Amino acid sequence: MKKLYFLLFFCSVLLHSQERYFLNSDTRLYISPNSTSFLGYFRYGAEVRLLGENQNGWCKIQADNFNEGFIQEKYIAKSLNAKDVKIKDYENQILEGGDAYYGGNHLFVTAAGLKARALPDKNAKIREILFNGDPVPVNYLPVNPDEWVNINGSFNEDYTKYTLRKFLGQRPNLDALIKDFDKLDVNALPERKTLSERIVELAWNSNYNDLVPAYQRYYEVVKQINDPRLIADTELNMALAKALSKHKLPEQISSFIQKSEYSLRGVKTKSLYLTQTELIKAFGNPPKKNRISDECGLYSSDLFYYYPDLETSVDEKQNKAEIIKVFITENNKFIINSNSVLDHTLSEKAFIEKYGTYIEASLKSPHKYFILMEDSQFKLEFKDGKLFSVEIFYYC
Repeated sequence: MKKLYFLLFFCSVLLHSQERYFLNSDTRLYISPNSTSFLGYFRYGAEVRLLGENQNGWCKIQADNFNEGFIQEKYIAKSLNAKDVKIKDYENQILEGGDAYYGGNHLFVTAAGLKARALPDKNAKIREILFNGDPVPVNYLPVNPDEWVNINGSFNEDYTKYTLRKFLGQRPNLDALIKDFDKLDVNALPERKTLSERIVELAWNSNYNDLVPAYQRYYEVVKQINDPRLIADTELNMALAKALSKHKLPEQISSFIQKSEYSLRGVKTKSLYLTQTELIKAFGNPPKKNRISDECGLYSSDLFYYYPDLETSVDEKQNKAEIIKVFITENNKFIINSNSVLDHTLSEKAFIEKYGTYIEASLKSPHKYFILMEDSQFKLEFKDGKLFSVEIFYYC
């Protein structure tokens, strides 16, 4: 009989753990029912796991970082709606949605190069590298700075990401970081390195105009470290920062790129299209064909031809081939306009110096540059300092 009771209890807990429950108000995770001691803060909308039945108005639950404790049963709901009466906890440091950076409950990364892991374990797989100033979703925030925070806000193990609570907080202030850096003794190299890395990352999370002063300070540190590769990379980024600070207007970019085309094995494509007949004549039959679902209807066809140096969407009935990705070789060139031909000899530095005012860039995608248009964008990728590929993406 005891085994039966245990089995029924276990099944009940398992059933609850598989159902989704949400908090319809701010509240805290208490150590025990009716206690004033608590482990952390919840914001409205947080998902929790129900571990135990109602005990005098309290339920045992699990937070998304696996902390276990108690909350009042009245705050647990299977769904949220506009009629929820939210009780605001003004000591809760989790920021609510509505600022310029994130739409839901969140905090900001306050360290440079922060590792987000698949599990709350310092040896777990790294899922993402986060930068200073990155907004991250947070629904539960433990009080202990050395506890882990789930910055995905979900129990789905395929997507969970964890980092330590001490590296999350209010959005860092770039001017304050720069002032702190400028106060440091020039020989305090470890501190200058840490602070300059945070300044650069936060500048990328701010405005292009902030990049030049950020890299000026970082370059001071890099020269002290005296690593030739790091110096070269930083000088490239300084050139990029200078170009981005003089960014062209959208209409200027559209005018610049609107007549773009390719030269593929000597065949000029006239925009981004050519006939299937021209494609087969220049490249032969494709080594690989594949159909890819295109729910947005962005391409000419869901049939794709793959060559070693070219990817196209092909409508065989209409005798039409749309160029998707070109690998830049001795035979393939990207022609932005009659005065701007990009070939395999183009260096990354020369590209930035000549075209940097037309591009978008990100510290998280090094050596990849984007030219934005109204309904699409070009991605230009460099490898080993030379132009490697040009790819077009359409907006759904």
